[in-house]
Amino acid sequence: MEKYVWRARIVDGVAEEYKRRHSEIWPEMLEVLKAAGIVNYTIWLSGNELFGYYGCEKGIHYVAKVQAESPTVKKRDEYMKDILIMKKDPVTGAQPQLEKVFEMN
Repeated sequence: MEKYVWRARIVDGVAEEYKRRHSEIWPEMLEVLKAAGIVNYTIWLSGNELFGYYGCEKGIHYVAKVQAESPTVKKRDEYMKDILIMKKDPVTGAQPQLEKVFEMN
């Protein structure tokens, strides 16, 4: 299974709002993530920095394709844009993946 790790920032002073919006995750967003083959999705917050990880059962390219074509993801991006600073890869539309430098299995 391929692994995907990304990072982003939240706007200063909105950590609690970010947490609130994530605690109310939309059922249709969960459906898109599951359809893309995303498993074990976790997001960590450190100060204003976010770090996300998920496994890709169907591969990273499939995940990127499903998310790029999803109206739900576009709607979610619009909903979060006032509190989230996230650069996207112009080719895939996804967050740029972090480079893995170590893994212990």
